Amino acid sequence: MAKIRPRAKVPKKAALGEIVRIKTLLSHPMENGHRIDNETGEFVPQDIMNYFSASFNGEKFFEVDVEPAVSANPYIEFDLKVPESGTVSFHWKTENDGDFNLEREIKVV
Repeated sequence: MAKIRPRAKVPKKAALGEIVRIKTLLSHPMENGHRIDNETGEFVPQDIMNYFSASFNGEKFFEVDVEPAVSANPYIEFDLKVPESGTVSFHWKTENDGDFNLEREIKVV
């Protein structure tokens, strides 16, 4: 299986109260449980990303439960109104591979 890698694009600087666009991507194959492994002839077990959330300075501001129909390498984009300098934290949860976390800093200028 390919390495699962979370990524996020967050501006490093923003004006106080500015609305910034945040882009996230989880490099994940999103196995639906219907594909047959060519080598073994067995079904590849289902393994999807089923949850994503984003927090700013510890306060959750974006959350989504993901359904099995989402494609591989799920991309999520949303906006944040920057109230102060701080840390944007991202959390992805998958069925079989566990939890993935990532943090990015935004500085108010």
